Parts: sequence; C-alpha cells; structure tokens
Amino acid sequence: MSGATTAMRALTQNAERSLGRSDSEPEQVRPLSVLVVGQGYVGLPLAVRAALVGHKVVGFDSDVRRVGSLIDGVSPIGDVSSAQLAALLRAGTYLPTTVPADGSGFDVAVIAVPTPLRQGAPDLSDLIAAGRTVGRHLRKGALVVLESTSYPGTTRDVLGPVLAEASGLTMGSEFALGFSPERIDPGNRVWTLQTTPKIVSGIDAASLERTAAFYRYMVDHVVPVGRCEEAELAKLIENVFRAVNIALVNELAEMARDTGLNLREALGAADTKPFGFLRFDPGPGIGGHCLPIDPVYLSWWAARARGRGSRLIDLAAQINADRPAYVVNRLAQHLAQGGRDLDNARVLLLGLAYKPGCGDLRESPALEVARMLTERGVQVSAADQFVDEGSAALDGLRMVRADEDEIAAADAVVLLTDHDGFDYERVLAGAAFVLDCRGRLVNSAVPVVEQL
Repeated sequence: MSGATTAMRALTQNAERSLGRSDSEPEQVRPLSVLVVGQGYVGLPLAVRAALVGHKVVGFDSDVRRVGSLIDGVSPIGDVSSAQLAALLRAGTYLPTTVPADGSGFDVAVIAVPTPLRQGAPDLSDLIAAGRTVGRHLRKGALVVLESTSYPGTTRDVLGPVLAEASGLTMGSEFALGFSPERIDPGNRVWTLQTTPKIVSGIDAASLERTAAFYRYMVDHVVPVGRCEEAELAKLIENVFRAVNIALVNELAEMARDTGLNLREALGAADTKPFGFLRFDPGPGIGGHCLPIDPVYLSWWAARARGRGSRLIDLAAQINADRPAYVVNRLAQHLAQGGRDLDNARVLLLGLAYKPGCGDLRESPALEVARMLTERGVQVSAADQFVDEGSAALDGLRMVRADEDEIAAADAVVLLTDHDGFDYERVLAGAAFVLDCRGRLVNSAVPVVEQL
C-alpha cells in the first residue's frame, strides 16, 4: 500500500471518529444543523439527502417562486420527488426559505449556486453574495463547503476572504472551509448523489477531515483530495474531457457527411475495441451548466495564471457553440432542395431539454436552434413532456403535443432531444421530413429521415 493510500485511509477513519462512529457501530449520523444555499439541480438533492440521513436542514434560495413551490411540497426537478419532499416537510427535517436568518446557528453550510459566464469570463457574483449571506450567520467552529464549480483557487482566495470579512472570524483556525464539486447528472437513475463517488477537499487538514466526515454519511464513497485547488481542477478536467471529445465527433460528423461516409457506423466499429477508446456521439450542441461553461473557466484561469489559455479548449468550445447554426443550415438546405425556403416554413422541434429524460433547459442548444429559426421567420412549435411550460427560458415558444396533427402540419420535424416518451413510429409515419440530431432513428429505413 502506498503512503498516499495509507494517509487517505487514515483520514477517512479520523473523519468517521469525528462523528463519533467506530468500526463496530452501525452507520448512524450525529444530527447536525445544515444550511444549503441554492435549491436548484445541485442544492435541492443535497438538502433532501442530508435530511434523509438525519440532519436538520434549511434550504435557502432567493427565488421566491421556487421556494413557494418547495413549501407546497412540489418539487421543481425530476431527481427529487414531490412525495419525498412532502414527507420531509411533514417531519420538520427540511425547511425551504427565502429568509437567510432561518439558517442561523448552522453546523455546516453548503453553497451550491450558479457560476455562469459573462462575456467569456467567470461571474462569481452569486457565489460572493452567498458567501456574504453565510458569513453573516457563521459562528466559530462551523464548516462551510463550496459545491459550485469554479477555477482553482476560488475556495481559498475568493470565498474564504468573503466569509472571514462577513463573520469577523479567521479562516482555518475559527471556521473550517472545504470544496466538494457537484457531480449531479440530472435524470440519471444509476449514478445519483448517493452512488457517485464524492470528491472532498479542504483548505487545511482539519477542514478536509471535517468535509470528508460530513459527506461520509450521505454518499457511498468519498474521495479525499489534499487541497481545494486540485479538487477544483479535477472537476474542470472531467468536463473538459467530455467537451473536447464531443467537439471531436461533432467535427467528424461534418467531415463524414461531406465525404459520403457513415460516421455512426464507424463509431460503432471503433467502439468494439475493449481498451483505449470511449465512444461519444455527435449532436446539436452541448448544454447543462457544466459542459458549455466549465471548460471556458479553465482556459480563462490558465490565461491569467500562465499568460496563455488553452487552444484546444477554446477551439472545442467554438465547435460545439457552432452546432445550433449547423442544424439550422442543414434544415435550410433540405427545404431548398424541395423548392421551399426556410423562412415562413413550419417546423416542429422534438425535445428542448439539453439531455433526454429530464426537463433541464440550462444552456440547451435546442433553445438556440428555436431562437435562430424564429429570427428567420419560421413558425416554430416544440414538444417536450419534461419541460415546465411556464419556464421563462422558453421565451414565448409555442409548446404542443407531438400528435398526428402537429407532425403532419410541419414542413419538417427536428429531433433535438431523444426522450423515450416520444412515439417515434408516429413521427416516421406522419412527418414530411425528419432531421435526426441524436441518431435515434439511425436504423430507420424510412427515406424522410436524415441524420445530422
């Protein structure tokens, strides 16, 4: 056993002892007062999981509508059921609120707020605001953990000083500070918050130990990392890996089409190799909070830290960002072949979420396709059974059911998100033309289908 492995095992054992658990005792958490700032796709599952294992949890969010829904026992995301939420509300173990003071006296605070891009640079305004909110109620001996994704150094150099200034306490000696990157995959029933290994880190050994102890009772496996900076980098690496490989197959898809080759057949053949290959598939672009944003964070940070960013990351980001326009151009080309202009055509979009099986619209390329088509004068309608039709992100987009009438009335159907709930046989039977952006209909012999 290596020295590093021995040290990490000792750390985990120390973390368990800090919660009063010995090897012979059953896994029973010592109840803590937990504040989770941000009740979205990351914060809400975390708050619910913490309540389920025995903690007393306050879920803070500034979104009045979201908190109102939570108070009513209605979950806004698929990964938390309304029945589960209602049970915790009845038990009094979970309190959703817009009042920061409701979280006063916490033992642990977790910050899970958005970290978007603004003009190609990180926007940490929500994170800083959350830090000030937590800092005003931070007491000596408490633990604060950041789950929001950001560049290396954010936890120690940005959040830490904000907490210290707001609280008047000293980072490290008077309060512990850790980083544990979220790895939420909305709609994934196999790799959940509990089953996905959880990276944990701290600004010092004591903070790391306490962060590991907190998550040890909520997830099946914790992965201690010595410093926050390496843990922050690890999260970015995960998403850079995916973004770059998706960009590769997106470019290969265009290359194969221009030369008359079948990329998906080639990918299937390559995928038979049992080592050294991991399959990715082309699509209309990338979405979610991670892939379109996190790689840019890393390149931006590298440019500041070493005077130059990453040419590979920047190029991948541009290739993926260009995909919605490519979808629109392909659609225009097909209609032109039939003597029809895209302008004033009628198009039905199937799927708006950025991935199948969920209603997550964050950074969804489907919304960009809809916007581009609408600007061209296209009569756009969309079907997605997972999406909240009241979402502001839809920006007035006409939502319909993908029934026979809507399919038949469209000059073209564009499959952007291949939810299992769509009746694909009905689509194939009634559509004048289908642009399949996901390869869902790749085995179809129906001539109206064209692969992206």
